[in-house]
Amino acid sequence: MSRIGKLPIQIPSGVIITVDSDVINVEGSKGKLVVPHLSDVTVAVEDGNAVVTRKNDEKIAKSQHGLQRALLKNAVDGVTKGFEKKLEVNGVGFRVSGGGSDIEMALGFSHPVKYKAQEGVTLAVDKMTITVSGIDKQKVGQTAAEIRSLKKPEPYKGKGIKYADETILRKAGKTGK
Repeated sequence: MSRIGKLPIQIPSGVIITVDSDVINVEGSKGKLVVPHLSDVTVAVEDGNAVVTRKNDEKIAKSQHGLQRALLKNAVDGVTKGFEKKLEVNGVGFRVSGGGSDIEMALGFSHPVKYKAQEGVTLAVDKMTITVSGIDKQKVGQTAAEIRSLKKPEPYKGKGIKYADETILRKAGKTGK
């Protein structure tokens, strides 16, 4: 039995889950998300809990069991609390401006770098910190990863864009004779 898949998902008040044959709709105070309903598992909503069970003990059903539960739990958390990731920009001469759906950054290139976030994701800029927020965990993580990939942090001076909770392993530079 899947350790994650067997756990019930508590549905907070104000969240409505409707299960169809191919999708699961999750509605809450922050918005609406659509989760794909995987073929080898069933989802039942009862007594304020959502329970995911698998149809048989085949390998594909076992792998989909935990996945379906995790996707559904992330959707419930997204429509109630939302998700956010913080990025820090470090470097002399690096600047970040804008907000909303697009930002403009000076990252040491000969041109400013403009980034437009996908729909459903909001970008907020506070000095040298970028906050990526939204209700879809996958979109928030993908947007943060795309922004980080514009200028990855380098190990010698630590210049670049890094996650707020990330630690950069620093290397010693060249030593003189």
